[in-house]
Amino acid sequence: MMQIMSGTSGFPIKTMLFWGGAVDRKEFDIIVHRIIEKYFSHPTYYKIDEKPIFMIYDIHNLIKGLGGVKETQDALEYFRNETVKAGFPGLHLQLTAWGERTIDLSGVDSSAKSSTKEIVDRLHFDSITNYQFAHLTNIDRDYTDILTDVKKEWDRIDKDYQVPFYPHISVGWDNNPRFQNFKAGIMKNNTPENIEKALRMAKEYLEKHSERLPLITINSWNEWTESSYLEPDDLYGYGYLEAIKKVFSQE
Repeated sequence: MMQIMSGTSGFPIKTMLFWGGAVDRKEFDIIVHRIIEKYFSHPTYYKIDEKPIFMIYDIHNLIKGLGGVKETQDALEYFRNETVKAGFPGLHLQLTAWGERTIDLSGVDSSAKSSTKEIVDRLHFDSITNYQFAHLTNIDRDYTDILTDVKKEWDRIDKDYQVPFYPHISVGWDNNPRFQNFKAGIMKNNTPENIEKALRMAKEYLEKHSERLPLITINSWNEWTESSYLEPDDLYGYGYLEAIKKVFSQE
């Protein structure tokens, strides 16, 4: 998303949206080939059953750009077929869940609506994960309170969805570096000790679902403008990385 903001001291900032990130089918096909050629071919690219895994971050915007759910079905089938043509056994498509959203099936204003659950089935996603705790609960509070809601969301997805869910852990949230004026919504007490608790919660979840791969997504390595990063800083040093080591090291 590209925006331009203008304003003077004492006056509200005005925001103009330049581009919402949606792409049409022509651009989608270009992106597909770039992904396959530049990323899937890399020896360290993550795969499930030798199938490259690709996460769709914002399914609503994808459907909007492609012109509807039927067009999105066709585009994703093309993506799968091109991946096979490139020598892979298939493509593992993963959906980023933002709670249970209402999706516009037409890509424009319409009475034809659908739920995230229905979209997973219609577009044949292979698995689900999350990208940020901010997408599914109120993050303007203590980290340990947030984890209670996160656990409830994992249980809900287990109950409502047939495809595998891979748990997600967010390191933090405060996106004020992006704004001139204060932006409410700051995750509190996201210390390495509490991140360790979250990671142990995710590990326990996967141990209860031993038929699934031990895959956990973490936001993120270097999302500094959202204050959600694992990289060392001058507050906790290597604390977040040490938390990962404590939970998952086999030493």
